[in-house]
Amino acid sequence: MMPGERRMKHFYLIVNKEKENAEKGAEMIAEYLSRQGCECLWDQEPPDTSEYRYTDSRKVPQETECVIVLGGDGTLIQASRDLAGRNLPLFGVNMGHLGYLTQICCERDILTAMDDLLADRYRLEHRMMLQGRVISDGRTVAEDIALNDIILGRMGLHTLKYDLYVNGEFFNEYTADGMIMATPTGSTAYNLSAGGPIAAPESDLIIMTPICPHTLNSRSIVLSSENRIMLKVTGGEDREQFLSFDGDTVVKLRRGDRIEVERSEITTTLVQLSQVSFLENIRKKMKHI
Repeated sequence: MMPGERRMKHFYLIVNKEKENAEKGAEMIAEYLSRQGCECLWDQEPPDTSEYRYTDSRKVPQETECVIVLGGDGTLIQASRDLAGRNLPLFGVNMGHLGYLTQICCERDILTAMDDLLADRYRLEHRMMLQGRVISDGRTVAEDIALNDIILGRMGLHTLKYDLYVNGEFFNEYTADGMIMATPTGSTAYNLSAGGPIAAPESDLIIMTPICPHTLNSRSIVLSSENRIMLKVTGGEDREQFLSFDGDTVVKLRRGDRIEVERSEITTTLVQLSQVSFLENIRKKMKHI
């Protein structure tokens, strides 16, 4: 926290009730923060799932200064999408195994983490997001943002065929199971499983990793976030293919469709405790792989 900034007093909780002990943790946090003179609210009614996954952003008060997310990395990613554009810092509490985005994973550490927040022992990290759109027959048929990745994938047995353009210039043609377009935040997700590189989370990069390419010389490509990516689907109509945004929004594709991806103007702000570094988090996670 920078000198002169006012200490946070208004908190909002997002709770993934499918996670064991998540509601118990939320009650503990709300009670503790209330005793410290803070306001801590959370919506205990299920959201309208047709528009939101865990959070109806309209119910998050304007005076909210920090959103505490109880669940896992997936819950935090969904929260970043539900609250996109609100510029609210998100703090993740993993109600399971240690994640790459969530800060703590043990119930006994929750109140210690709350003390760190109230004592200003944290820093804010601004993570870039991707914006993607699908253009079919000359018109935009779908558009969304992603904190982790935008993925061209397949639903059937046939491999996909697509051309890659960077800033309007043809780069390569691919026969593969798909393509991952990841942010540095998403570099430790599907991108890592597919053999892609890990990037420092606050860097400004777009990482492109083909999924099971049918050539030995197809490797990940790391580009500046200023570049504009375009994929053109060239495979036949017999191929079942889709585009997904953070594994949530899914758009079916057909031959001739264009996928345009670039850096979004919207960012996600994460609260990071000073004692937990990215490298330490990676090291702990790797021990469990």
